[in-house]
Amino acid sequence: MNAITQPAEGAAPGDGHSYRTPLPRLRLTPDVSHGPLDGAWWPRCDALELELPALVGSLDPSIGTVTRVTVGTAAWPDAPQEVMAPGHVIEVALSDDDPETHAITVDCGTVGRWELLVVPPDEPADTAARLLTAASDPPNPLSAPRLLALAEDGLDGQDTWESEGGAGA
Repeated sequence: MNAITQPAEGAAPGDGHSYRTPLPRLRLTPDVSHGPLDGAWWPRCDALELELPALVGSLDPSIGTVTRVTVGTAAWPDAPQEVMAPGHVIEVALSDDDPETHAITVDCGTVGRWELLVVPPDEPADTAARLLTAASDPPNPLSAPRLLALAEDGLDGQDTWESEGGAGA
C-alpha cells in the first residue's frame, strides 16, 4: 500500500445518522523497506484510541491482524493499554526509548512489523506531506527523530539525506 488517504465524506448511504471514520493519512513503502522506516502516519489528533482503529483498518489484510503497537510515552502520554479495533483488541505497549517518541511500531502477529514515523498532528500540511514522502522512500536512511529534526530546522533535508546515504549519494 502506498497512499496518502483522504477523509471519507458524508454519511453512509441510506443512513442519515451514520458516521464514517476518516481514513488515515498514511504512506507506506511500496515493497520492502531498506531503511529504518517503513512509512509514515499523520494522525489528526493525539488520542490514540481514536486514531489507531482507522490506521489498522486501512492496512492490507494479507499482512495479518495487528496484535500490538508500541508508541513513545512522550508523544502518547495518555495512551490506553488496549484499543478496540473492528473484530479484535490491540495491545498498546509504551516505550521510554527516544527513537520511539516519534514512531509507532505495528506488529502483525507472526507476519511481521512496520516502523512508521508519526508526523505530529499539528504539523503544517506542506511539511507533513514532505515527511510522509521521505519516510516512505525505500532507500531513506534517516530515522524518525532525524527526519523530524530536519523538518523543525526548516531544511528540506535533501543535502543531508544524500550525505547520509540517500538516493543521490
